[in-house]
Order: sequence, then C-alpha cells, then structure tokens
Amino acid sequence: MCSEPVNSARLARVRTEVTTDVCQIHDMDTTSATSSRRTLLMGAAAATTLGLFAAAPSASATDKQPAPRPAFVPEPVRTVDAGPRRVAVTFDDGPHPDYTPGVLRVLRRHRVRATFCVVGSEVEKHPQLVRAIHDAGHMIAGHSWSHPDLRRLNPDEVAEQVDRNLAAIAKVLPRYRVEWFRAPYGGWSAEVMGALSASGLRPLGWSVDPRDWSRPGADVIAERVRGALTTGSIVLNHDGGGERDQTIAALEVWLPEALSDGYRFVHPA
Repeated sequence: MCSEPVNSARLARVRTEVTTDVCQIHDMDTTSATSSRRTLLMGAAAATTLGLFAAAPSASATDKQPAPRPAFVPEPVRTVDAGPRRVAVTFDDGPHPDYTPGVLRVLRRHRVRATFCVVGSEVEKHPQLVRAIHDAGHMIAGHSWSHPDLRRLNPDEVAEQVDRNLAAIAKVLPRYRVEWFRAPYGGWSAEVMGALSASGLRPLGWSVDPRDWSRPGADVIAERVRGALTTGSIVLNHDGGGERDQTIAALEVWLPEALSDGYRFVHPA
C-alpha cells in the first residue's frame, strides 16, 4: 500500500484547512437551520399534494411563523358512479318544520332515497325531523353547525363547526355513522379538507344547481334540473334556510319525470 510522505509543510496546510472548515460550519449553523426548515415545509406541501393532512407543528418548531398552506386542495365528489342513469338528489340547510316534511312526502310517494345535508343548530332544534329522515331510509350528511362560509374561518373554528355538527347528529342518532360533509356555499379550502380528513368525512359537492334558493319559480327550478340531469348527476336542492315552497312544487314535477325517463336515485358512495 502506497502513502504520500508526511512533512511539516503538509501538516500545517491540513491544520489550516481543518480550522477553516470548523469556522465555516460554525458560521453556517443559522443557514443550515433555515435550510432544514425550508426542506420540512417543502415536504409538508408535497404530502398535502398527495391528499395527506398532517398535524400542525408546535409553535416552537416554527418559531411562531404561520403554518404553510397546502399546495393542493382535493376536489369534493360531484358525481355518483353507480351505473347508467343513476343520479342523486340532495337537500341542504334543514331540517325545517315547514319544508322538510313536504320534501319527505314527495320522496315517499315516488319511493326515492335522498341525502339530507343537515345544519347542527337546526338538528338541535328539530331532532324529530332528523329521526324522520333517517327512519325513511335517507342518508344524513353534515353541513356545519351554523352555516358560515368556512373559508373565512381559521382552522380551529372550522374544526369546531364540523365537530359540533357531528355531535348534534350523534345526540339524535347515536348509532348512525356520518360519512359525508358538504361545505356551506360550496366553500372548500385546505382548512376544511383538513378538518374533514381528521374526522373521517368525505367532501360532497354537486353537479346540478337549479338555484332554488333564489326562488325563481317552481317551473324554472324544474326546467333547470331537467335540462342538466344526466348519468351521475348530484342535484342540489334546499329544505331549509329560507322559503322552500317552490323547491317542493318543482320536486313534484321533475322527480316523476326523471323516473319516467329511466333515472334511478342512489346515495353517494
């Protein structure tokens, strides 16, 4: 084995290089910490892109800096995939004593199953209507506690809206497992998706919006649904949050027509 002869000049050079390297390492402490933090944040964003929502780091770990917003927000489910001419109808903002019973009567008459996205504060006021919805075989989904625009809330407030909504439903139906959640106004955000992921909920959107909440007339509502309905559609209607007599009158028209056209109604899955 060969080796380079050692002499005093080379030893001096080595000492100088080592001393310089140590000083450089010392001076780079702050830069390395910053680089490490940047690497961690990039990793968190990448994880979110894959649909993962990790718990937020402690304040000491981020030096009290705002947590990075996820780079990608998953899309809610906007269609059903249950076969040809399979569709879903959903009702938001209830239950309401003036309108939910009327919706249930129309659905029962035509033997149609629907999904009711219920508001927690209304569930608390009208638990008997939630039981009636459940007993009729309909699906119950979450729709927040008080129907705010969740995009305007911080993560803790979003989580509270979701948790209180689920708690109100569980108080009435302790054995019922809520699988879906629809954000009020379709207001999806990274914070909303994170809260749903933490609660084991799936985001429910829609593909047909007749804007029944604006009360354009029952004929207009029915025509808007008829014109947009196709295989996989999820129809958005309302049974609360305002006057919904037009919604019920329109349902009496377009629902039997859809059945006559061969459509069958299913729950999101």
